[in-house]
Amino acid sequence: MAVKQLRLETANVSGKLSNLSDVLGRHGVNIRAISVGQESAETSSICIVVDDPRKARNALSSEKIEFQEISVLAVEMPDHPGGMNAVLRPLRDAKINVITMYPFIGRASNPVMILEVDNTAVATDVLKRNWVKLWDKEVYRL
Repeated sequence: MAVKQLRLETANVSGKLSNLSDVLGRHGVNIRAISVGQESAETSSICIVVDDPRKARNALSSEKIEFQEISVLAVEMPDHPGGMNAVLRPLRDAKINVITMYPFIGRASNPVMILEVDNTAVATDVLKRNWVKLWDKEVYRL
């Protein structure tokens, strides 16, 4: 049930994020989830989930923009105080490390979070056994 995330390591300078948005927009790709973080004074990391990973890969490759494709989970979070722990506690108990977590900008009834974990297969099994809703490719159409 993995969703594809594209991770870009880029120079930490003004305009890089705008350039990424421009490239994807020109190729008809919509960003559905994004996380931007400063790795060092010189480097930033951008993680995105898009509506069409194939088109995004082609767009980035055609512009000579380097990226990694990583399998991540799109997890529906219960929308109440402490609801996030319905997802995080089973992962903790299974000793699964959450590497990156950021919100999906979609229209699901409950919040959807993107989780990059250190073991996607085990995390998927653990979450399913704990009745956590996982989104698959349909997340690209939300």
